[in-house]
Formats: sequence, C-alpha cells, structure tokens
Amino acid sequence: MKIVREPRVYLVGRQTVDQGAIDRFLKDHDLTWETDTEVGAEVLAEAAGRLCYMSFGKGRKTNREYLGHLLTVGHGSVLEHAVFDLILTGVSRSFTHELVRHRAGFGYSQLSQRYVNESDADFVEPDCIAEDPALDRIFRETIDACRKAYDTLVERLVVRFESVEDKTLRRKLARQAARSVLPNSTETKIFVSGNARGWRHFIELRSDEHADVEIRKVAIAVLKVLRGEAPNLFGDYEIQDLPDGTQTAKTPHRKV
Repeated sequence: MKIVREPRVYLVGRQTVDQGAIDRFLKDHDLTWETDTEVGAEVLAEAAGRLCYMSFGKGRKTNREYLGHLLTVGHGSVLEHAVFDLILTGVSRSFTHELVRHRAGFGYSQLSQRYVNESDADFVEPDCIAEDPALDRIFRETIDACRKAYDTLVERLVVRFESVEDKTLRRKLARQAARSVLPNSTETKIFVSGNARGWRHFIELRSDEHADVEIRKVAIAVLKVLRGEAPNLFGDYEIQDLPDGTQTAKTPHRKV
C-alpha cells in the first residue's frame, strides 16, 4: 500500500503552427507579420487577436507586450485558441470530482475503475492527517480495510458472475460493484485538455488560499508547468507562500 502526498503534472501535448498557411493568409491580404515567440500557443493567441482588427502590420509589439495588453484589457476570448494537454497523477478521486466541474474549455479522460484492477491502488493522504501520528494511523487502517474489502468483493463477485461467458465482462461487473467501497482518497490518473483561458480560470479559482488544499496543490503545479511552457500567457501570476507552508497564486488580471 503506497501513500501519495504530492501530485505530478505532465505536459504531453502542445500546439504547432503551420507557418506556411499563415504566410499564405498574409500574402493573400497584402500583409506582413512576424512574431518573436516560438511557442505555438502564444503565436496562435497573438494571431487571433490581430485578426480581430487586421492589425498585423501596425504598432509592432513583442508577443509578450501584445498578449500582456490582451490580459490587461480582458480580451480573453483569443486565449481559447491556445490549448495544452496535461496528464495529472498522484491525485485523489475527491480531487477529480472537483476538477470535472470545470466544463468550459476542458476535456477529460480518466482512469476507469470498471476496467482497471484497484487491488494495488495508491492512496492520497491529506497533509493535515499525515502530520499527526494518531490521525495517520486511523487513515492507514481505514484505507487498508477498504482495500481488503475491495479484494474480497471482487473475488466473490467474479464467482457470482461465473455464468457470464465473456471473461472481460465478468471482471468488469465485479469491479464496478466492488469499487463502491473504495474511499475518495483512492489515487487516480486523468488526462486533461484545456485552452489557456480555461486553465487561467482553473488556476485563478483553485489556487486561492480558501480552496481545498489538494486542488490548490494541483493548481500551483499546473501553473508552474504552464508558466514555464508559455510565460507570455501565464507569467503574470505570482506564487506566494502562506504561513501554513502551502502556496497560493495571484494575478492582477482577474477574470480574463
């Protein structure tokens, strides 16, 4: 039985730009334009913004300056053209119940407990429990009991469904019923696709100091990854340390 305390974020998908197509568009409209960023998401967000006003040849700014202006004036719709694909692991089912409430601009694919055997599942322990030996003992005893109950239920349900000829279906029927005893702390993995505007909304809400501690950890971890990938889209956030050792993030450009 493995206890997990920290989430992990993997940036697995980033956008590429078809420069030839952009050049053909510019030529067809007697325009010229160059940007100074090589990050596809930043290029596309700038191109979308300039298209709105056909301002490709006017007031040439750096990409950072241009996107910074969009953030300042709240022109967030063009950020929806920038998409990032992340895999999140070391997170609990409790966390994903909260995460999937973010609908606009997001797509999700989560590990299936109906098909995947959870006998060797990890569990995510809240820091406030892990730091207290007595509470930690209660937590570990409880999840161990749940895991053992799951194993027993799967074993007996497979026998109960022995009349089902399809072996895969038989296991699925057993696991989908047995998973009912698994706690919210069961570790899961989820693939999340989101546009920059959606990610900013997620970070803004979930990195707030009043947000749930686990989802705040994930929001900060996501911010660090996306800020490193596309600083012109996420570099306006400042990460701050809180007295309890956790972190929060603030931006002067709220609700973009």
